[in-house]
Amino acid sequence: MPKKSSASSTAPALATASPWVHVSARQQQREAKRNAVLSAAAQLFNERGFHATSLDDIAARLNVSKPTLYYYVRSKDQILIECVRKGLQMMQDGIEETRKAGGTAVDQLIACMQTYTRIVTQDFGMCVIRVSDDEFAAESRKELRRLKSGIDLEFRRLVAQGVAEGTLEPCDPKMAAFVIAGALSWIGRWYQSGGEYSPEQIAQQCIEKLLSGVLRRPSVAPI
Repeated sequence: MPKKSSASSTAPALATASPWVHVSARQQQREAKRNAVLSAAAQLFNERGFHATSLDDIAARLNVSKPTLYYYVRSKDQILIECVRKGLQMMQDGIEETRKAGGTAVDQLIACMQTYTRIVTQDFGMCVIRVSDDEFAAESRKELRRLKSGIDLEFRRLVAQGVAEGTLEPCDPKMAAFVIAGALSWIGRWYQSGGEYSPEQIAQQCIEKLLSGVLRRPSVAPI
């Protein structure tokens, strides 16, 4: 009689679990770690200044060795450029989303001002405000100024539209945009988390002052 095959001889071979992470997962992990490097660097640049911060400081903040950083970035200069670029991109994306939401020019202008204020109280946004353009090489400086120009032009467009709609006083949109962006940008210089006011409260008070001014209007006597 022919011998019966054992169950083990016909059972499918079990797949061996690979100790290596899938390529897509590795890419996600690398991007997450790179973002952590940029976030830690932005915090330190804002706390100490760019020149007073070393790669050793950034590595210590992340509890890694300095050579580990070179797997994600080439230099401290590159880190700074990426931090500022991220901050500017956040501003542009936020303003673009506000524009898509629609509404009157004043509605959009207020929403853009709220977005701008919120971002300059965050690490990457503060880097945009606290780091001088002179810190960058000519090519990088050109790119960053182009991004800043796009934000400025959006404020000018909304001011001009508000004047045309009759909801804003007649003015030079260029000068008005400079005043608005300049005042809101300065928040990124003095803001400290855990202070008396939250970013939302700061935005509300500053926007109200920019739109209504500080002069007291004479009360109108009842008829």
